Amino acid sequence: MSMNQVRQVAEAAVPGAVIGVLAGAVVGVMAALVGQPVGWALTGAVALGIPLALLGGGYGAVVALGLVRPGVFTPAAVLWLVGFPFARLLHETITPVLLGGSPTPPESIPTFLAFQALISPGFAIGFVWLFERLTPAWLAGIKDHNPVAERVYARYAVHAAALWEARERRRARRRPTAATGAAARGRQSRSS
Repeated sequence: MSMNQVRQVAEAAVPGAVIGVLAGAVVGVMAALVGQPVGWALTGAVALGIPLALLGGGYGAVVALGLVRPGVFTPAAVLWLVGFPFARLLHETITPVLLGGSPTPPESIPTFLAFQALISPGFAIGFVWLFERLTPAWLAGIKDHNPVAERVYARYAVHAAALWEARERRRARRRPTAATGAAARGRQSRSS
């Protein structure tokens, strides 16, 4: 893969990385709201935001490379099942180091990782929801100068068209036809 193609994939992966940064920022805001010092909250936001941004950007790159179809939850769930616990372990251990202390990993690392793995599907759901809303708009804005983004955007367009057609078929099956509606009204008037 040429450097130009790497740059194009990286540019197409930006929404995933942005979501990771936003998740780290939310953690920082929540830490400040519960009374942590502002420096601690900001450091924690960075210590979690960077690994989450790398994982989110990695997911965006996998989508950009065509290895994952748009709108599919399982690949994101697997990524976050593995990645989220380790991002949280890094966050938990490194935040004190960044503040001038010593590393403080959780007492029981396997228990900590297991708990984080249990809550990772919730993060994966939120990630996919945001990713599927931000990415098409981002790709539409860069597709004119980025062939990778153009291909991914085209996949999103095909996916959206398939979803639209399926929804319209479901609606059509639920809508009574004019003949069915008239027959139902006739039965109703005879029974009155």
